Amino acid sequence: MNVAVALLISGLVVLFVGQNPLEAVGYLISGSLGSGEGIGFTLYFATSFLFTGLAVAVASHAGLFTIGAEGQAYLGGLGIALVCLSLDRIVPWYVTLVPAAAAGMLFGAAWAFIPAYLQAKRGSHLVITTIMFNFIASSIMIYVLVNLIKEPGSMAPQTRLFDSGGLVPKLGEILPVNIGTAPLNVSLFIAIAAAAFVWVLIWKTKLGFEIRATGANPAAARNAGISYVKITIVCMLISGALAGLAGINILMGDLGKLQLDFPAGIGLVGVAVALMGRGHPVGIAIASVLFGVLYQGGAEISFWMPNVTRELIMLIQGLVILFAGALSLMFRRSVYSLADLLRFSKPEA
Repeated sequence: MNVAVALLISGLVVLFVGQNPLEAVGYLISGSLGSGEGIGFTLYFATSFLFTGLAVAVASHAGLFTIGAEGQAYLGGLGIALVCLSLDRIVPWYVTLVPAAAAGMLFGAAWAFIPAYLQAKRGSHLVITTIMFNFIASSIMIYVLVNLIKEPGSMAPQTRLFDSGGLVPKLGEILPVNIGTAPLNVSLFIAIAAAAFVWVLIWKTKLGFEIRATGANPAAARNAGISYVKITIVCMLISGALAGLAGINILMGDLGKLQLDFPAGIGLVGVAVALMGRGHPVGIAIASVLFGVLYQGGAEISFWMPNVTRELIMLIQGLVILFAGALSLMFRRSVYSLADLLRFSKPEA
């Protein structure tokens, strides 16, 4: 219901700029789900959002609200790129993929460690520290890309293109599916495996129980012998590692190089995805696809309806986040009342 209300208000916004909202919805659906290529682009975006949504969700189960997935994905991309630049001309992609994933997770986890330590030991507010670390990550990447690993002879702050050993194949190259030019690649399977890992970790392990207990009642968990410091740091390391994996999808699956600002907001979208998915991997996967539809369909609307600018598309995405995240409980009482009304009005057999 929240998403429907968000789309209804979005339709009014589209109507306000003089465009037909039904036509816009048609472009949104047909552009994102109406063809193999559209579905490929939608799932490509959803793959990145799934990584960052899982990253935020793991921390949230321990009662930690992190905004740092953007910077962790950024630094994770640096680790992935360093491995690709070292091995892409020596070994095939499936050999490069393993150390690249490990490096992405390591760099992402390392970038999450300091905010986690400050939160656990010094009581620093995690929202503030992770936001600041996003800015620091951006500054570090500018320095590294401009002064250390930039392609020789190029003015652009980016590395050279990866050779074939640093590029994961598109799904259209290894499966009998027609996704056109969409960059959907094998990292989709890694994201699904990451979702399964999070489900097992949170609901089937002792550590997961301790994480949920700390998130539900930190004082009770502490009295039960669960270390708040340990849970905070371990959760943030896992969160950073998951965010760091997003670089595989973008760098090895699409761009084929490391360039400035490549995450392009996936960490912030991950916050909304985790909220919409209620922290459960299945819900996060569904929310990731929804945002994939908004991204791909939004680009289609902007192409066919020039009056609906990119800023308006961002406004629509913001409305979805607002109603599905911050106002998620607004209609709960009404839905329950309606359900009770229908139940009592049902004639007895």
